[in-house]
Amino acid sequence: MKIHLFLIVFCFFFLSCNKKHTIENAVDKIPVDVEVVRFDKIFFETPAQDLGKIKKKFPYFFPNGNDNSTWTDKMQNPLWRELYGEVQKKYANFKPVEEDLNLLFKHIKYYFPKTKTPKVITIISEMDYNNKAIFADSLVIISLELYLGKEHKFYQFPNYIKQNLEQKQIMPDIVSSFSIRKIAPVSDKNLLNQMVYFGKQLYLKDLLLPNYSDADKMGYTAEQIKWCQENESYMWRYFVEKEMLYSDDQKLLPRFINAAPFSKFYLEIDNESPGRVGAWIGWQIVRSYMKNNDVSIADLLKTDAKEIFGKSKYKPKK
Repeated sequence: MKIHLFLIVFCFFFLSCNKKHTIENAVDKIPVDVEVVRFDKIFFETPAQDLGKIKKKFPYFFPNGNDNSTWTDKMQNPLWRELYGEVQKKYANFKPVEEDLNLLFKHIKYYFPKTKTPKVITIISEMDYNNKAIFADSLVIISLELYLGKEHKFYQFPNYIKQNLEQKQIMPDIVSSFSIRKIAPVSDKNLLNQMVYFGKQLYLKDLLLPNYSDADKMGYTAEQIKWCQENESYMWRYFVEKEMLYSDDQKLLPRFINAAPFSKFYLEIDNESPGRVGAWIGWQIVRSYMKNNDVSIADLLKTDAKEIFGKSKYKPKK
């Protein structure tokens, strides 16, 4: 019996590896050449008297209502120039990021063939950590000042934010922004819908970033992923017993979905838990759904949470 079971498991593992190998071979053959424009360098290395030339070429970075002195002051401000210097030290060689971008967009092209390869523009902005990388129609904008490394002297943020200010988070952040354009927005904002919405986003990272760890996809440390795995059954039981899944209580979102230093069960485990555990469980539900149903990625992204949950056969590991 044990040998029979082992053979079944081995066959599934072999088929899974073979499928992944086939996909990656196909991905590798897709022609992609991402154009990267270092606007951060252009802006800070252009003489103030030539500002007009930059504004003409990059009008979307110069909104109406600000006169030229706003921008020339920024060009010459010692703090901005120090920040620019730090960015240049970190990203003097941008080739590794360009290689990651090309690989990411090969995967995007494989799963979403109609997607045009955008131009990538790097900037130095206002340290808005909620918008580190933005995927627009024909542009991807990356704020490099937010990828200098969690220990950088300029970062005066809580640790749960700083831990994601790393170069390795550039691609996951791009996928997060890309997913907003692909996943139907949630109309009924109960907890299950929110969990599955972010579960879909994370499942896209499974497909588009196959060589990234679950920790990097989630924005967790390895220890935080381990905590979720070890406490999955307990968390799920808590949500079910407290009748939270179909609750419209919007206070549940900051407790279990939004970025936070920890999740709020209002129990002793709060001190050990990472934030966003609801999104993590939503990810496991979506993974289970895709494992147990023959569904395309396009169909997944438009299927509602209730159907996904119902057909997922999700059962937390004990």
